[in-house]
Amino acid sequence: MGPNELTLAAAADAVRTRALSPVELVDSVLARVEEVEPRLNAYVAVTAERAREAARQAEREITGGEYRGPLHGIPVGLKDLIDVAGLPTTGSSRVRAGHRAEADSVVAARLADAGAVLIGKTHTHEFAYGLITPQTANARDPGRIAGGSSGGSAVAVAAGMATFALGTDTGGSIRVPAALNGVVGLKPTYDLVPRDGVVSLSWSLDHVGPITRTVEDAALVLPVLTGGRPATVDGGLAGLRVGVPRNYYFEHVDPEVEAAVRQAIERMESLGAVLVEVEVPMTRYVQAIQWGLMVPEATAYHERTLRTVPELYAADVRVLLEAGVLLPAGDYLRAQRARALLRREWLRMLEPVDVLAAPAVPLTAVPSGQDSVTWPDGTVESVSDAYVRLSAPANITGLPSLTVPVGADSAGLPIGLQLLGRPLAEPLLFRVGRAWELTLERGIFALS
Repeated sequence: MGPNELTLAAAADAVRTRALSPVELVDSVLARVEEVEPRLNAYVAVTAERAREAARQAEREITGGEYRGPLHGIPVGLKDLIDVAGLPTTGSSRVRAGHRAEADSVVAARLADAGAVLIGKTHTHEFAYGLITPQTANARDPGRIAGGSSGGSAVAVAAGMATFALGTDTGGSIRVPAALNGVVGLKPTYDLVPRDGVVSLSWSLDHVGPITRTVEDAALVLPVLTGGRPATVDGGLAGLRVGVPRNYYFEHVDPEVEAAVRQAIERMESLGAVLVEVEVPMTRYVQAIQWGLMVPEATAYHERTLRTVPELYAADVRVLLEAGVLLPAGDYLRAQRARALLRREWLRMLEPVDVLAAPAVPLTAVPSGQDSVTWPDGTVESVSDAYVRLSAPANITGLPSLTVPVGADSAGLPIGLQLLGRPLAEPLLFRVGRAWELTLERGIFALS
């Protein structure tokens, strides 16, 4: 196993004890980028010389006794919506060609203060408005989609091109690509992580969060992003009440995905968890609320450039932005009212349980270019609608959601389990996810 394959926790321990230098770690990651980036295309830009200088600086500091914490000297990729002073923030779009950030975003500044080493800016579906990231290939099978919109970040972590990365999540854009590439993705509680200096898709739905190789790693990154105290991942599952949805989350789900997720839930029960069936409320309104909020907010953000340079947008994104112009204000206000009702009912649903456990996505990564999914009952669904369906509720409600890999289908494609909790329940999600994680063979993290 090369240094680029280490989990963040293992790399941090090796750097702290000086068994591994930040220079060796960063060189290993950059070598991996050179090896696989041509076929995966996870990065908009690789800041190799900047990374090497930062690694040398980290090594000098650590050697001199100035260790800053577990992210010191650790390679990170940032989704290209996140400002870093002096670097482009393009949103993977021609609209922002030539743009350079004047200042660091809050999260980039906090990572820099913690000593993290920037490897580069990762691709997104243009302006995060999609669930595919079409220019990036899946880390497990380059013939399949990476998932989006944080596809570049998930692929970079899964392929060993970054030890961890940041993404944004408006309808599932951290958790979907994390699930499809076999890594861990956290959408924190709404507004827990600052979004200052991060390009918006839909300001009332947007979240910033980490993509990592393990739950333990995510627990190391989150306190740096929030400026809060370190989170514990210990404690096990004894006595914890795990909610199992009797509706919605297991409807129109691939049988192999359902089997893997249910097996994971049964494993939780064997570890001491108490399973509690729950009825998921207001499910028929989820996608209407999601689109009713996201479309007009996105169009409002892009109003000037949509008017002046519409031809620079990709066709799929331009269509959605233009549709937002036609949406009546009354519909947006009704979506906001419905959202408040849905959030109230979901909090009520969670009262008898500690976490909800469900599939992260209804199917594994589809082949590149596939537009739709046909379910056994004849229902036809667009690929984007299928992927967003199970993740959007956490964005609408603002509740924290953690995606953890729990196996693979018969084609070897990763399957993800989603854990969802009450506001600010991230430590509990980490505890449950880590308990599951410890039952797995370490070989699951080996890179292909």
